[in-house]
Amino acid sequence: MPGGRLTQQDRQQIALGLADGLAYAEIARRLDRPTSTITREVMRNGGPTSYRADLAHRATERRTQRRRPASSREARPVPQEHGRDAEAVHEFEETLATVFMTSGLPKMMARVLAALYTTDTGSLTASELAQRLQVSPATVSKAITFLTDLDLIRRHRDERRRERYTVDDDIWYQSVIRSARDNERFAQTAQQGVAILGRGTPAAARLESAARFLAFVSEGLIRAAEQAREVLYTNTEATPADPTTPSPDHS
Repeated sequence: MPGGRLTQQDRQQIALGLADGLAYAEIARRLDRPTSTITREVMRNGGPTSYRADLAHRATERRTQRRRPASSREARPVPQEHGRDAEAVHEFEETLATVFMTSGLPKMMARVLAALYTTDTGSLTASELAQRLQVSPATVSKAITFLTDLDLIRRHRDERRRERYTVDDDIWYQSVIRSARDNERFAQTAQQGVAILGRGTPAAARLESAARFLAFVSEGLIRAAEQAREVLYTNTEATPADPTTPSPDHS
């Protein structure tokens, strides 16, 4: 039934939908399920190109059996401020983690990033993350290293000298710039290959085409990121209450 556990028949329909090239949203609509349910199911069972209904069903049964004796270790909804529904926030956090996984992040890295994004401070310590996600500190440490290397989070010390991990407005700017720089490096390397492989040969032409495309895209990404950062994230000191700012009612 909608909202219940996926059945083996549901998984067969998911596999058929993937084979037909259907989007997750369309598969979800046909099964009367949330899109996030289908996305999580596919991503935790091999992805869209490797999903198999029988293997996915057996894997889910094994996970369920493993969780039963260790139910106290399962992640639970965190008590919420501002009158938020804890269950709804927990479900959204899982959905957000799934989106991060779909974009290429490993599962634990995606869960850490989603946990940081769903806190009001955007900042947690390693122990707070381990408690929130019900995983070991070593697992959190590995995820943190991965995410900081990608410029998706940053480290800093709080007033108690504890190391905290933070997401803020500048993180996505830094991530886009890093991606653009990576594209530029590939473009430069590809241009070197053109000379080695012989300009005009099929292999060289392929590399040169890729280099031109990525160089063009990288330039546009950097320009757009800088403009967006300036427009969206630059704090202006003047406010409507600032006496130095002329009132729109006065000339």
